[in-house]
Amino acid sequence: MRTEQAHFISRRQFIGSVATAGLVLPSLDFAATEPLPPMAGKGSTICIFSKHLHWLSIPEMAETAATLGFSGIDLTVRKGGHVAPERVVDDLPKAVSVIRTAGLDVPMITTDVISPDDPLTEPILKTATRLGIPNYRTAYLNYDRALGVAQSLDRYKEQLQKLAALNQKYGIHGAYQNHAGTRVGAAVWDLWELIKDIDPRWLGCQYDIKHAVAEGGMSWINGLDVLKAHIRCIDIKDFIWVKKADKWHDQVVPLGEGMVDFKAYFALLKQYSFSGPMSIHYEFPLGGADTGQRQLTMPRETVLAAIKHDLQTLRGFLKAAQLD
Repeated sequence: MRTEQAHFISRRQFIGSVATAGLVLPSLDFAATEPLPPMAGKGSTICIFSKHLHWLSIPEMAETAATLGFSGIDLTVRKGGHVAPERVVDDLPKAVSVIRTAGLDVPMITTDVISPDDPLTEPILKTATRLGIPNYRTAYLNYDRALGVAQSLDRYKEQLQKLAALNQKYGIHGAYQNHAGTRVGAAVWDLWELIKDIDPRWLGCQYDIKHAVAEGGMSWINGLDVLKAHIRCIDIKDFIWVKKADKWHDQVVPLGEGMVDFKAYFALLKQYSFSGPMSIHYEFPLGGADTGQRQLTMPRETVLAAIKHDLQTLRGFLKAAQLD
């Protein structure tokens, strides 16, 4: 396990900060024991994206997430993440063991995997499967402007079909996140073109309602409908449009304060019988936690309170939709 001690707060500092936030934690001693069996729970597992807890070591991150009320971790297994991809064989089992010992599940990991030919791809998939992790998020694809959109999609279809075959070999689902911008998958319909002929058990979409609304406006409902059979996991965030220097930008805000119609969204998820894991992303200004920094620039208790607030808001949405 990577230590990077300069990035970790001391145990005494950590206990003090969570105590200030009204939280009580058990011992945080790290023990590299054998992984526990996967957890089985009722309804969707609500995870925190561990990017937003990079300022904590893995034991501290797990205990904090459990104390805040999460039921799972969406673990970063990528460059700069909690687990370095080149260390996955040794470090992912240790990380998962610690997380499960804290009473949490690991239903998904976030990776840099996108090519079946990358030498790190198979070790990541093989290790995740051995640990009972059913889903991973892929990296992104960029359009080749020299080829154009149509020819780029033709090229990527073959790549993703090969990746899906590798996922099938190891029995794991790969999920490509739809993300606003100019990359592949922003418009949702291009992602559908790429994956529509692929068995959704092995490759699909990690659906992001914030980015779907930012790109699709009121038509996000159509995009969700066409992708629904390929969605095994989702991530959750909200946003508003703001104007800065004569340009409009999508700005992430706490859940319920933005433009996403969560009532309509969760009603559709219930209609489609969705029960996969959810990952809350905290990308509004949060003292560096929003961008995955190793050190915070605001009080830890403020960060923890904001994280807990969005979790409680999401649980309220799910209860109203009878999805809890």
